[in-house]
Amino acid sequence: MSNIPDNLLYTSDHEWVSKGDDDSCLVGITDYAQDSLGDVTFVEVPSVGSNFSKGDVFGVVESVKAASDLYMPVSGEITEINESLNDSPELINDDPYEKGWVIRVKISEDDLSSLLSSEEYLKTIGTSS
Repeated sequence: MSNIPDNLLYTSDHEWVSKGDDDSCLVGITDYAQDSLGDVTFVEVPSVGSNFSKGDVFGVVESVKAASDLYMPVSGEITEINESLNDSPELINDDPYEKGWVIRVKISEDDLSSLLSSEEYLKTIGTSS
């Protein structure tokens, strides 16, 4: 069974969001997504300062099985990327919610209310809590 922390928000595209104390959030892919992809071999993300709208493709995760687009869960500007993923993309497999985060976003619009709770996300992936 996938690890789906209660303190995060989720998208139906398998990204997670951790809201910071300010107007920023961390974004990554869920344990379910990394498990479905298999061993992650490469992560491509845009540079800091790039702006995206909710739903835009902002990057790609490549694995031994497939390449999968990453979708922006909120509108905003990328303020930080996880540089550790350049040398160690397997961090997404090993620790998707801590060391395997992908980007930090300064939120430009409050899109958080449309994201899924852990219970709603579990229903999306066909698992009950």
